[in-house]
Amino acid sequence: MPTVTPQPSQTPRRPAPNPIRLIGIILLAIVVLLGLAVLITWLVIKPKRLVYTIENSSIKGYNLTNDHLSSTFDFTVRSYNPNKRVSFYYDSIEATVNYNDQTLAFSAVEPFYQRHRNVTRFNVEFVAKSTALPSFVSKDFLLEKATGKVQLDVWLKARIRYKVGAWKSRHRTLRISCSPVLEFNRFKNLKRTYCSTEL
Repeated sequence: MPTVTPQPSQTPRRPAPNPIRLIGIILLAIVVLLGLAVLITWLVIKPKRLVYTIENSSIKGYNLTNDHLSSTFDFTVRSYNPNKRVSFYYDSIEATVNYNDQTLAFSAVEPFYQRHRNVTRFNVEFVAKSTALPSFVSKDFLLEKATGKVQLDVWLKARIRYKVGAWKSRHRTLRISCSPVLEFNRFKNLKRTYCSTEL
């Protein structure tokens, strides 16, 4: 009777790990860790909103003839950084003064660095040189001026960077919107106007 020789049992081979899947898991883990690091840093720093106000304003050389405006608008802007650990680099600031959504003049502010818990003041001067206005805008401006007061819109757009310790963020855009009321019968209007900020 023939003897049956038992065959040695073969253990199944494990499939080789997929390198693409492995890379995907590693990248996902890195993203999660970076997200946690940013969240923890954000919670520790507790950044607060920047506070902007216009402290005084004035108008000089006013002339509105045949729907063309010439004038110099001057504003003193106060920037307050209430944060304990966050400083800011203002690398560029563009500014416009507007009336009824019509741009009257453009301006720019010199770059500056603002430390934590710091108050920085800067002047923004707008010079309108025979700026053409639509007839209805010119009419509304004259009607408001007849009351002695005109409300304008001052918009600032800044490219800023955070600084926390030695770390600096990439550029972000800060938008500041203010609506000061100019009084024509005063050399300077000292009434403070609070602004809204969007970052």
